[in-house]
Amino acid sequence: MRVALAAALCALAGAAWSAEFKVELEVPRLSVAEYHAPYVAFWVRHDESGAVTPLGLWYDDQEKWLKDLRLWWRRTGRGQSDPYDGLTGATRRPGQHSVDFSELPALADLPEGDYQLVVEAAREVGGREVVRLPFHWPADQAATVDASGDQELGRVRLRTAP
Repeated sequence: MRVALAAALCALAGAAWSAEFKVELEVPRLSVAEYHAPYVAFWVRHDESGAVTPLGLWYDDQEKWLKDLRLWWRRTGRGQSDPYDGLTGATRRPGQHSVDFSELPALADLPEGDYQLVVEAAREVGGREVVRLPFHWPADQAATVDASGDQELGRVRLRTAP
C-alpha cells in the first residue's frame, strides 16, 4: 500500500514538473544592406502583479547591444549579471526556430494566474519589435497561441499543456 501511494505521489510530482511550455518563432529574412541576426529575449509577465520571470536570451558576445532590447533591459536585464538567468544562447539566423522552456524551474514556481509571454527582438543597425502572447498557468489543457510581428519577428507560437 505504501509503495503504491509513494508511486502515485511521484507520478503526480513528475506530471506537475513536466508541464509543456514551448515556443516556436520565425526570424524573417530581410533585404537590407547590413544584416545582423537579432538579439531575442523571452520572459513571462504576470497580468495581475506585473512580476517578470526571465526565460531566455539569444545574443552574441556584444553585450553592449543588449540595451537595445529596451523593454527587456528595463524590466529585468539590467538587474541581472552575466551569465543571464534562464536559457542563453547565440543569436539565430533567418528561419524557423523552437525553444523548449518546459523544464525551467522558474516556470514550476509561478503561481496560478494569467500571464503574457513577451518576446522582444532587436537588431544592430536594425529595428526593434515586441510580441505578446497571453496564456494561463499552470495549463489545465493543451493550448496554442499565435501572434505575428511586423518586421523583426515573424510568427511566434506558444504551446502549453499540462
